[in-house]
Amino acid sequence: MVLLTIALTNLNDNYHAAGKSEMVYYSPKTSVRLDFTYEERREEAGEFAAFAEELLGIKDAIKEDKTTYTFKGVEITTHAQVDLNRPHVIYAENGMPWQLVNINERGLLVGYNLPPEPKEHKKGPEKEAEWSRISPTKVLPYTEEIVDAGNTGAKSLRAQAQAVAKQIFRIRETRMYLLNGEVEHAPADGQAMELVLKELKRQEKQLVELFTGKVTKEIKHKHVGSCPSGDNFKFWNEMLYFSTENGFTGADNVDADKIKINVEFVHQLIKKDNGKKAKKDKNAPELSPIVYNLPGSAQALVYYNDELIQSKVVPMAQFGIDVALPKELFTGAELPKIKFSEKTGGVISITK
Repeated sequence: MVLLTIALTNLNDNYHAAGKSEMVYYSPKTSVRLDFTYEERREEAGEFAAFAEELLGIKDAIKEDKTTYTFKGVEITTHAQVDLNRPHVIYAENGMPWQLVNINERGLLVGYNLPPEPKEHKKGPEKEAEWSRISPTKVLPYTEEIVDAGNTGAKSLRAQAQAVAKQIFRIRETRMYLLNGEVEHAPADGQAMELVLKELKRQEKQLVELFTGKVTKEIKHKHVGSCPSGDNFKFWNEMLYFSTENGFTGADNVDADKIKINVEFVHQLIKKDNGKKAKKDKNAPELSPIVYNLPGSAQALVYYNDELIQSKVVPMAQFGIDVALPKELFTGAELPKIKFSEKTGGVISITK
């Protein structure tokens, strides 16, 4: 496994000017995250599994508890963080209206001359969804006959299984009579009939699972990520291990499949002057304190048992180049509307 340590440094005092009012924002840096998805399948043996074929004719009843895992896939995503090593300062004295600069709560530049975008509020799970996690088999529709059968000595398990089987057949007969209209006091309308049939189906399912056993499936996730920094950071290589018996496991599991992560980070190429001091261009436009970023990139590859299962090129803000917009863009009667990417620091759109 690769251990990544990220050191965050505070803004140096050299960036501040005494006696001047200022607004500070930062270029973003990008973390690469991999979201691995897998399914957990739990098989729970039925309490009366030994009698399933004899009493109900069920041949494939689950007779022992078992948990298995199936690998589903991986998604490569990126997330923005603040790069404290790349601050940018706007002084009130330089003619840039403070109220037009949009900086989010994390200190990233997101817009100029644009209203802040409303935050999306994720809707939480409803109460019904929470209650649905409770297994309904905890309260079984046992009759008095079934309860009494459980207290008949050494043969109580078989006697109780027989009583439960009888109850299942009664439920099936009741449903058949309702559907055929052979019940004297049938539900008054279609909606009431539907509710009764639904409840009978629920009760039958609970009782039948005492013989067949129960299978539950759950989708699970494993997240790994890297937020590289520094000019010499070029690769992120990591090996994970996955088995059908244990899910994600350690390298000591000899039967586990291997998941190989290879990520190569590409820095922006900057032309060098070979030690010569660049001449100042008199015709070059004056620069503003509004800076956008030209990001680098990363090629992310994920292999499962040496077979490529996912490939994606993603932008990497911290390996990019900061570029200041010309000051003349912010002059005149009509000021530009600029939208910046929170993830990369790049310009999404400029309109007037």
